[in-house]
Amino acid sequence: MRIAVLSDVHGVLPALEAVLSEPDVAAADLIVLTGDVAAGPMPVETLDLLVSLGERALWVRGNADRELVEIAGGKAGPFASAEWAAKELRRDQVALLSGMPERWTVELGRLGSTLFVHGTPRSDEEIVLVDSSIERWGEVLAGESADTVVLGNTHMPFVRLADRVLVVNPGSVGMPYGRHGAQWALLDGESGAVTLRNTPLDARRVGERLVAESGFGGIEEWVAEYVTSVYSDAEALAAFGKRG
Repeated sequence: MRIAVLSDVHGVLPALEAVLSEPDVAAADLIVLTGDVAAGPMPVETLDLLVSLGERALWVRGNADRELVEIAGGKAGPFASAEWAAKELRRDQVALLSGMPERWTVELGRLGSTLFVHGTPRSDEEIVLVDSSIERWGEVLAGESADTVVLGNTHMPFVRLADRVLVVNPGSVGMPYGRHGAQWALLDGESGAVTLRNTPLDARRVGERLVAESGFGGIEEWVAEYVTSVYSDAEALAAFGKRG
């Protein structure tokens, strides 16, 4: 079995379309979505495309997905873009996000028991980093028996061992940190290989499409911050460091 892992799409439909058209994604046995799929400039269209994948897709709920459901239910949101996106969603889409599980476990050949979550196994918003201490990883993975743990949330790709547990973060499809392009990962259960991938994107064209097709009032500023420019990994690590 081969699994393509897509995380943190954040409603950036053009980036998602580019990744789904990758031959290795099209040929994968499963596509696992490790959270934060819709909170962004094209939430309705993004969810509709992912739903069209049918049973090939396994969904894991992220903190931004949970927040959209909470906003739709009347709670204040953390960002203007999330407030707007929640109001755009149809009832069936809110129900979809509400019913998403917080984890999936798949037996994946030489990768063993593989756990998919968003933040960490114990929280959808907890942050853990590639350079977090082994003691910190021990706390995060305490009580888990998986051989491989796949998570998202920080928008930065990495693969590392943490006391014999293989940990994979595919990065972000829609809001990557570190460098341009749509980030994702391919897990091959037969060979045991984990490959971090980056699908090239024309940031200017993606931004132009989002400005033209999104109804979010702050879309031009959003594009300037997250599409045509990208936070460096150093900036992201500095911002996350106290939490990770």
